[in-house]
Amino acid sequence: MNTSARKWGTFTICLLVALVPNIDLTALNQAVPHLSADLDPSSTQILWIADAYGFALAGLLITMGGIGDRIGHKKLLLIGITLFAAASAVTAYAPTAELLIAARAMLGVAGATLMPSCLSLIRRAFTEPKERTVAVGAFMGVAGLAVGLGPVVSGALLDHFWWGSVFLINVPIMAVALVAGALVLPESRTPVPGRLDLPSVPLSVGGVLGAVYAVKEAAAHGLDQPRIYVSAALGVLALAAFLFRQTRLDEPLIDVRLFRNAAFTGSVVTTMFAMFALVAQALIFSLFFQLALGWSPLTAGLAGLPGAAGAMLGGALLAPPLIGALGRARVVAAGMLLSACGFTAYLTFGLDTPYWAMVPGMLLSGIGMGVAMTVTGDTVLASVPKQRSGAASAIAETATELGGALGMAILGSVLTAVYRNVLDLPAGVPAPAAAAAGDSLGAALQAAAQLPGALAAQVAAAARDAFVDGMHAALVCSAGCAALVAVFALVTLRNVPKVIPDAADDPDLEKVISL
Repeated sequence: MNTSARKWGTFTICLLVALVPNIDLTALNQAVPHLSADLDPSSTQILWIADAYGFALAGLLITMGGIGDRIGHKKLLLIGITLFAAASAVTAYAPTAELLIAARAMLGVAGATLMPSCLSLIRRAFTEPKERTVAVGAFMGVAGLAVGLGPVVSGALLDHFWWGSVFLINVPIMAVALVAGALVLPESRTPVPGRLDLPSVPLSVGGVLGAVYAVKEAAAHGLDQPRIYVSAALGVLALAAFLFRQTRLDEPLIDVRLFRNAAFTGSVVTTMFAMFALVAQALIFSLFFQLALGWSPLTAGLAGLPGAAGAMLGGALLAPPLIGALGRARVVAAGMLLSACGFTAYLTFGLDTPYWAMVPGMLLSGIGMGVAMTVTGDTVLASVPKQRSGAASAIAETATELGGALGMAILGSVLTAVYRNVLDLPAGVPAPAAAAAGDSLGAALQAAAQLPGALAAQVAAAARDAFVDGMHAALVCSAGCAALVAVFALVTLRNVPKVIPDAADDPDLEKVISL
């Protein structure tokens, strides 16, 4: 196979691999009511079914990136694809909630191998800077589109099959990727791989998990739970010990000198806070479409596609030429400002807003995020040596996970606080129903269904109005965060060249830092 064919074959396989876990992220939400009826999990088990994947993924990204740099990203990707397919089959046919949780955790372990390996393989396959930017943009765009497709695919499957079909569909897709990858993918590893420092693994896993768990618990139960502070403290201590250990090792799991590179650090931090602004609005609009407007899951999934399509358009088509015209810092700043404008446009959305009037805001925010995150993703890969691309990608992905968790926690808390503060229930609502209605829009609609007709309609209307107010408050925060990220990127990335030279391939990292 010639070099060009292998390069584009690698790209196609990586796109295929990226589709599956990103569709899975949102597909589970659609399947929960169906699997709950079948397996009868407790409320705690439902939370773990939802969170096991994310916890395992976030905790192991850094470790898997380092392993890939040592054993080869082709080998690690093929192992991960096989494990993901096997775990998907177990998930689909899980007979108990306990086995389903275990299978979801195994999916997370496998998922941690996929994104860093794919990005590292793309980094090595595309050595020409403009081609690499286009490839990264298309990869990021497809990943974003897959998140939007999750509700659509799962909604269509659940209309005709049992809940396990949402996961079983992963198996044939991954089987194709496995065979094609074994034949086409080039190997990608550090020329002289060092040994894996085993004590670093639990420190990195414990540090990331402690931070993510604390954020999720704070979002779910508030800040008055002692376990939140214990988890956060243990996470910070573990991360501090991990970073200290890396500075003392000849063969660290991640080279902390990467953070001395302004292009790398600025891009990672920008990506984290961009995800902070982005991820909550995806969930908010899912709730808005399904609960506030009463649309079906499939219709709600289709309604959210303009934002995902905008991200793909911005990343694959607009980002590469804009870098040449404006430079990386200005493009990222412009993308984030465009997203802020899109988030601001969302403030006009209400219960009576026609769908066509919502589309421009979704397109604006999607295009802006696609442009910004393509440039930061490309900068992360280009600003480090190829042999460290796996660890660098893992750091960026970990920052993305943490930013998403923070966004869900903080912006979700803003929405809930405003909802509870402005909820104005009519007189005559029984105390149990009033307490349930004050919890969330979903709980309010369930409580309303148990009330007499006229009173039920009044409770539902009041809850929907309060939700829209909370949604607007959260979106104001998203817009403000996006605008601040634009300023941050303009400052931190101002000296990054439009085309990052091939010196980034030099094994002497000190030469790379001087960019």
